[in-house]
Amino acid sequence: MPGRAGRLALAVAAAALLAGCDERRGNAGSYRAYQAIPSEALALMQQKGTDAHQPILIRAFKKEAELEIWKMRADGEYVHFKTYPMCRWSGQLGPKRREGDRQVPEGFYTITQGQLNPNSSYYLSFNVGYPNAFDKAHGFTGGAIMVHGDCSSAGCFSMTDEQIAEIYAVAREAFGGGQRSIQMQSLPFRMNADNLAKHRFDPNIRFWKQLKDGADQFDVTKRETKVAICGKRYVFGATPADAASRLDASEECPVMNEDPNVRTAVAVKQRRDDAQVADLIAKGTRAVKLVYADGGQHPAFADSVTMLSRPDAVARGPVEIHINENGKPVPAVVQIASAKAEAVKTTPAKPAVASIAATPPAGQTSIAQTPAAAPTANASAFAATPAPTPDQPFYKRWLGIGGKEAAKEAASEATTAPAAPAAAQPTAVPLPPRRQAQTPVLKPQASLNAPRLPDLVTGSQAVLPAGLSAYAPVQR
Repeated sequence: MPGRAGRLALAVAAAALLAGCDERRGNAGSYRAYQAIPSEALALMQQKGTDAHQPILIRAFKKEAELEIWKMRADGEYVHFKTYPMCRWSGQLGPKRREGDRQVPEGFYTITQGQLNPNSSYYLSFNVGYPNAFDKAHGFTGGAIMVHGDCSSAGCFSMTDEQIAEIYAVAREAFGGGQRSIQMQSLPFRMNADNLAKHRFDPNIRFWKQLKDGADQFDVTKRETKVAICGKRYVFGATPADAASRLDASEECPVMNEDPNVRTAVAVKQRRDDAQVADLIAKGTRAVKLVYADGGQHPAFADSVTMLSRPDAVARGPVEIHINENGKPVPAVVQIASAKAEAVKTTPAKPAVASIAATPPAGQTSIAQTPAAAPTANASAFAATPAPTPDQPFYKRWLGIGGKEAAKEAASEATTAPAAPAAAQPTAVPLPPRRQAQTPVLKPQASLNAPRLPDLVTGSQAVLPAGLSAYAPVQR
């Protein structure tokens, strides 16, 4: 039996396995951590007006499965350096709340040089800094959330080994150039009008709007966003009016000062974004909730990864569920009916087919364009099969309610309508001799083969051809 110290060591090891990604130090050696930045990446930095030793900033977008690196230029502003497609992330949209929930966290995090792991069991990695003061103030638990290689995630941002080698080298050189910490903005999705309109009733929308304020600060200034946490919320672009004030994540915020020019620019952007959201909603953008089997993956890796955690979950993709203003799912039957109605609206009408008169060869008499022939009795009867009437509610048309009455009305119209005038015959060509009219012989029901729409759509059988008084009962 192991002693008390041995049992304690086993317990600590077991807890480490449950906390985020298992980041026990590997034995691969630290040579991976000193790989040079690829020459193509260095050339791109030079093209962007920066270099390897300038500070960096990281942004991650879960829904789009993308990780961005921004590099500082000599003027202090950041420029977009590169976007890396994310090989794997796990969980759902929304913040990480507890240990073992497989959630990738959302928020603003700080990465220091000590959080780089050159001997990671996932090729290379660095810790993103979860939980931060905001997470702790809300009682969120868990840890060891990494950006790492191997394309396998249990709550982490997972890249390919080649990607993490480059990202790690870029971060290493930024620290070598004097950067003290890297800001990482982890966001549920790109904070554009389309995403905000679709997720407007999500239970996390208030939290996401907080994060959007910080993202907007960066978008407007192109400088690292100032982050303060007090009153259990994020405060961006502000500092305490009293320099001696100490911020506490769980206590109310003191009086804060912010740059009025920046705040005005951010407010202008947010009003513009809100107007775009309102416009999309007015045009019919539905509120949805995305439900993932277990996170997602960038489409670039759909058929090209060699290692992937839970490939079955990724292959299924997210399910889009319509939700109402109370954040509740819309019943499936209503979603189906709505989709059918939308399909009816957007299906283009078939254009009428017109006959085209051919140009006759030289020396031949021209044949006039032949008008559409009048339908025969049977053809006109089948053409009169009742379709859903426009003034009938869609759910009645969809369920076939009222179809039989519509069929009777259509049959009545078909028998009482005046006969169509005979079509004019072309006079430039002699007509063939007419055959004597024959009395049509009514055939048994089974031989009519009357085309009709499915009962689910019409709720009735086809209108009777002229001369028949009844159909055999329809077997449903």
